[in-house]
Amino acid sequence: MAFTREKAQLMSASEIERCLIRLAHEILEKTKDLDKLAFIGIRRRGVPLAQRLADRIRNLEKREIPVGILDINLYRDDLSTVSQQPVLNATEINFPITGKDIILMDDVLYTGRTIRAALDALFDHGRPARVQVLALIDRGWRELPIAACYVGRMVQTTEDEIIEVKFKEVDDMEKVLLVERVAAGESS
Repeated sequence: MAFTREKAQLMSASEIERCLIRLAHEILEKTKDLDKLAFIGIRRRGVPLAQRLADRIRNLEKREIPVGILDINLYRDDLSTVSQQPVLNATEINFPITGKDIILMDDVLYTGRTIRAALDALFDHGRPARVQVLALIDRGWRELPIAACYVGRMVQTTEDEIIEVKFKEVDDMEKVLLVERVAAGESS
C-alpha cells in the first residue's frame, strides 16, 4: 500500500489569492466579448476555482459571469478501474453553452485525461463557440495533446510526486502542497 508524505508547501492562501487576481486580469485581457464568457468548474476543486474567478471579475468589471459545474465521472476512460459503482454528482449548467466562450477549470492539469473527459461531457450540453482550459497548477506529464490557456503556476514534478490543492470550500484549509508517494513502512 502506498502512502504520501508532504515535501513542500508550494502556495499559501495569500499566494493563491494573488494568483487568482492575476488569472482574472489575464482572462479579461484575452476576452473580446465578456457577454459570451462562461466558466465551467470540473467537480471537485475546479468548482471553487470557477466561482472565485467569477467573483474576482464581478468585483473588477461589475458584471456577472455564469458559472456551471461539470461532473465527469461517467466520461472517465479509467471508469472500470476506479469503482464498480462510480459516485455521481450533479452537473449544474443553468445556462445555454451553445455559442459561448467557455473556460473549463480544474485545480491541477496532469495527463490531460480529466480535460478530455470534461470536453466529452461538456459537448453533451451544447456546442460552445470556443473552449479554453484554466488550471491553477500545471504539473506536466501530458498523455494527451491538451494544454491550458491560463495557468496559475507551472510545477515540474517527478512520477512519484503529487500536487494537492486544498481549498477552504472543500478541505477547510487553503494551500497547495507537493507530496510524494512512499511505500508502507518507509520511514519519513
